[in-house]
Amino acid sequence: MSELHQLSAAELSAAYAAGDLSPKQATQALIDHVSQWEPHIAALWWHEPEQALAEAAASEQRWHAGQPLSVLDGVPVTLKENIATQGVPVPLGCAATMLSPAMADAPPAARLREAGAVMLGKTTMPDWGMLSSGLSSFHRLSRNPWNVARNPGGSSSGAGAAAAAGYGPIHLGTDIGGSIRLPAHWCGVVGLKPSLGRIPIHPPYAGRVAGPMTRSVTDAALAMSILSQPDARDAMSLPAQPIDWLALPSDARGLRLGLWLDAGWGDPLQPAVRAAITAAARRFESAGATIVPIGPFTTRAMIDGLDRFWRMRSWLDYKQLSPERQAKVLPYIRDWIASGQHLSGEEVFTGYSQMAAMRDAAVNVMQGLDALLSPVSPDVAFAAEQASPCNDPQRPFEHIAYTVAFNFSEQPAISVPAAMDAHGLPIGLQIVGHRHDDLGVLRIARLWEQLRDPLPTFPTAPTAATLPPG
Repeated sequence: MSELHQLSAAELSAAYAAGDLSPKQATQALIDHVSQWEPHIAALWWHEPEQALAEAAASEQRWHAGQPLSVLDGVPVTLKENIATQGVPVPLGCAATMLSPAMADAPPAARLREAGAVMLGKTTMPDWGMLSSGLSSFHRLSRNPWNVARNPGGSSSGAGAAAAAGYGPIHLGTDIGGSIRLPAHWCGVVGLKPSLGRIPIHPPYAGRVAGPMTRSVTDAALAMSILSQPDARDAMSLPAQPIDWLALPSDARGLRLGLWLDAGWGDPLQPAVRAAITAAARRFESAGATIVPIGPFTTRAMIDGLDRFWRMRSWLDYKQLSPERQAKVLPYIRDWIASGQHLSGEEVFTGYSQMAAMRDAAVNVMQGLDALLSPVSPDVAFAAEQASPCNDPQRPFEHIAYTVAFNFSEQPAISVPAAMDAHGLPIGLQIVGHRHDDLGVLRIARLWEQLRDPLPTFPTAPTAATLPPG
């Protein structure tokens, strides 16, 4: 058997059922493994080993009685810290947040608890989730396990780092512009942004979803079988459907796949990323798919409008704080939102309307296609201390040109590991489907896992001497 921390959710569940392994054994091995990694990557904020072991012991009794609560009973999971868990504060990555224990589990946490999953801990995020970075005014700097001098991305920063470092098989993130897919791309793991409302979440918001980050598509599908159950607290949630989430076998023959390499704006596409995505398209083509080149369909006007809207939204939050608390917000965020105070109502409304324009463009480009292939980000993992690849608060969204439209179009999109660059940094392939066709996206992603060349094994914990200063 592989080292316990490397076992997938499917493997753990099968081992529990066969009596070859107990949830308490798996959880203890994972706690030991986390202790080796955590000083180097700071992926966790809240971590209570004794509580996790108590949950594992309860799961062990259920398996011995032949009464597991679900396929995930006893499987260790982590949740991004903005997904409330009862009794644990929700700092939102920001030192200005007034900490108080959450009164109840948010819907995704409730589903996992009902399923008997072991809550290993909460993972880090940047201030208010407004960065694709492990930089935070509240948490320690989170780092990328492939190279601790590099960034894990964000805003599901700790979740991406935890998945790559082997902190268990399932990690839950959130995504409103790329915050699951970007760290999945930079950390070399699978990250599914489901259709809006497929996983109930609270509080709901336009474009905001929760989704699994895993080492395999199969584990993402297992997580969806639990997380997609209904919850009345999310007024934007989809009606529950009897989806067979593990019906993953697929065939490339007959598929029409768009290939989108030019976003029309944003950071230039790095050669290594272009080469990896082009090679993936050719591999699908060799397996029988038809590849359809797709030109730019989003515009600079769309992202500038979105930027104005989000600056104002964040400015309104910021101005409610006392001067003492304002001073605790990450300086990059303060610089970004400062101009929000001068925006007119017309500018903000026009900016908001660009979300609808983005939605229409993204839905329309899918007509006649089964799915769309693209980069996740034009960039590979950047310096750990930076807030974004270009590190400019006046150009905050240049790296999300390939992800953000699909949040507001409500389409499912996944990042699946595709290749490594010459420096050993991961590159993800984004696969986008039609609205509500989450299973279709998972099936093509699983097919890609079978078509691609073998990838390097995941990194092992570095020694203290290899950790960069600061």
